[in-house]
Amino acid sequence: MCPTIDASTVYLVDDDRSMRDAISSLVRSVGLNVETFASASEFLEHARSEACACLVLDVRMPRMSGFDLQHALSKNGVDIPIIFITGHGDIPMAVRAIKSGALEFLPKPFRAEELLEAINRALNIDQEAREYKAELDKILKKYEGLTDREKEVFPLIAQGLLNKQIAGYLGITEVTIKVHRHNITRKMGVRTLANLVRLYEKLKNAGLIEKKNGNLSG
Repeated sequence: MCPTIDASTVYLVDDDRSMRDAISSLVRSVGLNVETFASASEFLEHARSEACACLVLDVRMPRMSGFDLQHALSKNGVDIPIIFITGHGDIPMAVRAIKSGALEFLPKPFRAEELLEAINRALNIDQEAREYKAELDKILKKYEGLTDREKEVFPLIAQGLLNKQIAGYLGITEVTIKVHRHNITRKMGVRTLANLVRLYEKLKNAGLIEKKNGNLSG
């Protein structure tokens, strides 16, 4: 996670040196860190820090375009908010950029306020994404501490089934289910069924666990 936005880094990739100098000067003027690159390949070879970040990226560059870099990052599982800038933009290009996941598309020349606003929004988005991932990691670590049987019982509890229903489905005693329910609640660090269900839904919606049991409540 990022302690503050000020500790974040703005990566700038543009083959135009005068543009790199102008944007980097602007970004530094508001107290943000900035690292500049003359090409997409140079950026790919650079070891990036763990700080919150965003990428200000020119569309048209020799050899590897901004879209090519965006695709390469996505293919490698690198999730970073991207702000495209270009002196040759049109509506189809802007639509392509946004559909591919870019946060913003700014045609040159753009106002300084426009870029700074987009950067601030991008850094906030990255910070929120990192906080969400950190929360999921904590929940998943607790989930992995459950026994195999508890992992069977967990989704059934999350469906709101009674101990008797779960016991009948799994072919074990109701008393055993009560013990499993107690252990699951304790290990997941919650006290109420509502909070337990929320944790399960977060894991499931993030694709970190699969719903292996059908709905038995009907």
